[in-house]
Amino acid sequence: MIGDIHQRVTCSSVTSLAFFSHSAYVASFEPQDVSHALSDPNWVNAMHEELENIERNHVCDLVEPPPNCRPIGTKWVFKNKQGEDGMVVRNKARLVAQGFCQKEGIDYEETFTPVPRLETIRILLAFAASKGFKLQQIDVKSAFLNGFIEEEVYVRQLPAFESAKFQDRVYKLRKALYGLKQAPRAWYARLKSFLLKSGFGSVDTTLFLLSHGGDTLIVQIYIANIIFGGSSHALVSSFAEQMSREFEMSLMGELQFFLGLQIKQSLEGTFVHQAKYTRNILKMFDMGVLNP
Repeated sequence: MIGDIHQRVTCSSVTSLAFFSHSAYVASFEPQDVSHALSDPNWVNAMHEELENIERNHVCDLVEPPPNCRPIGTKWVFKNKQGEDGMVVRNKARLVAQGFCQKEGIDYEETFTPVPRLETIRILLAFAASKGFKLQQIDVKSAFLNGFIEEEVYVRQLPAFESAKFQDRVYKLRKALYGLKQAPRAWYARLKSFLLKSGFGSVDTTLFLLSHGGDTLIVQIYIANIIFGGSSHALVSSFAEQMSREFEMSLMGELQFFLGLQIKQSLEGTFVHQAKYTRNILKMFDMGVLNP
């Protein structure tokens, strides 16, 4: 699907991409446009990673534009991911559809997707603490690329990466791209369907519960972030394996951050605070803590 794109980038933009693909270095700047990004091999790697995600998830097909086709534009969005110390740890390039060009009733119907309420988070933490569950967290990579769309949507070829052989063709989407109006809802529908088929029951729109032979597993979802914990280590491990077979994801270990909250789980109980948020606010206003 996008092999021709990969070939053009590899040959024209960087002499030896294979060398940089294993490099531990990252670029410290955020490109303003594609030409700026192509000047740095680390950002070229980041764009390759995004293109590979799109191809691996079978997101779109390059087709002849049908009559009266209104393809949507796309653009690259570049963002540096920072660690807790503020250092750049990853360069992330995201291909985004220009969803503001979509027409309601033509390109999309429904866009609403549930998000966790604060009450639901409180129930989750209180329930886990009372049962002695150790909550874990996983992150689904490029989550929106997993959501199937029902509408017929076409997008223009990628900026600076048009196919050399088929420049007049467009991409027909089979799954959602970031930026589409229906992308969050499509991903939520895919994940909810997977959980229900796996035997979970819905406690809330974003909270799911599984009972199995006297053991319990609870799952909280928020877009690509998924929190889970249970009374059985085997049940927890089985769920993590199921998720890894269905989606590409990262295991983030014990739950520590969620929706701006810092969470500390211990034998004495579960503690919620916002120390990092407070430090960031103080730093923003140049109000460092003075030592006595």
